[in-house]
Amino acid sequence: MNNHIPLAERLRPRTLDDYIGQKHLVGPDGIIRKMTETGRVNSFILWGPPGVGKTTLARIVANTTEVPFYTLSAVTSGVKEVREVLQRCEADGRSMFSKGRPILFIDEIHRFNKSQQDSLLGAVEKGVVTLIGATTENPSFEVIRPLLSRAQVYTLKPLDKEDLEILLDRAITKDEILKRRKFDIKSDTAALRYAGGDARKLLNIIDLIEESTPQCETVVIDDDIVTSRLQENPAAYDKGGEMHYDIISAFIKSIRGSDPDAAVYWLARMVAGGEDPAFIARRLVIVASEDIGLANPNALLLANATFDSLQKIGWPEGRIILSECAIYLANSPKSNSSYEAIANALAEVERTGNLPVPLHLRNAPTKLMADLGYHKGYKYAHDYEGNYVEQQYLPDDIINKKFWKSQNNPTEIKMQQRLDQLKK
Repeated sequence: MNNHIPLAERLRPRTLDDYIGQKHLVGPDGIIRKMTETGRVNSFILWGPPGVGKTTLARIVANTTEVPFYTLSAVTSGVKEVREVLQRCEADGRSMFSKGRPILFIDEIHRFNKSQQDSLLGAVEKGVVTLIGATTENPSFEVIRPLLSRAQVYTLKPLDKEDLEILLDRAITKDEILKRRKFDIKSDTAALRYAGGDARKLLNIIDLIEESTPQCETVVIDDDIVTSRLQENPAAYDKGGEMHYDIISAFIKSIRGSDPDAAVYWLARMVAGGEDPAFIARRLVIVASEDIGLANPNALLLANATFDSLQKIGWPEGRIILSECAIYLANSPKSNSSYEAIANALAEVERTGNLPVPLHLRNAPTKLMADLGYHKGYKYAHDYEGNYVEQQYLPDDIINKKFWKSQNNPTEIKMQQRLDQLKK
């Protein structure tokens, strides 16, 4: 056993039965398990945070179905490399020894530009290759629509506490190197907390503590030891995850908490760390709607303009645009009434199901529909004074339900006053 191979690589599962987590995809009724068992694998994209098993899952699918497996990294590959791999895939697919379509796995597919993604379309559409992509970013924003229509998107979740505990036990009992050592796990709370649902982080933590413990001593894992080791060597467990998730969380919370200084500081940490500017800009659009909302509707306009301007201006000047937007959002009045309204409405839909649309709100494009009462009694608001008329708009079963509640800021107070005045 090579001691220089990281623990995360040594413990990489080889079969779905050894795979930890993502039961909704690989459990007895999971779609990916069913595909691999039947050998009929369609193109799909795995979307989830780092360390949840995207690359591992792609390899297991290829190994189980026994088809040729090719991999590309979107960070280092261009259109030329994509075309070369596709040519090899096509040759493999024609081989008399082939057991099925070759699988092409593209890591960080969100980093492919439009022309690179376009180069995949023909091969995927003609069945030359089965595409499996992996991304930490929302495919709706980062993957072109024609490619999305040819590939299902499966969401992977962070590993839960039970999954991480299974992984920890497997590491110290099954790994060829670690099982030779004596372990004393007094508490795994800090290790699991620092891992944050990331299997790779947890294994890097265990690796670090084992390597820093003399061979003649028992490897002790408790909260104090984990915390002190990680403070001494944060890079050993972070691997970019902290920059990507913990700092963006601090950035958003600083804006929500109306602290422009903290917002700019965390922005600077992301800029200095090489974070994708588009990732930051998207979060600004989200926070402008979720946390500022109707208290200052201009915030969403500015955030959207920031996103557009960043694409036009590029880097490094784009950091100034991000800074302006972050400061503006932090200084804006806050309201989450829009967020609460849609959450309340979705909860009601979940509770009551598909309630029928009142007849007077339905269109009547045919005589039959008109005879059935569609559109009958509908009042056209613009025919009335103030462009308003009292009328039922919700289904009968929830006729008096309220989803939006105005909050205590000038804009929403004014909105509520207008509504109250209309109803008088």
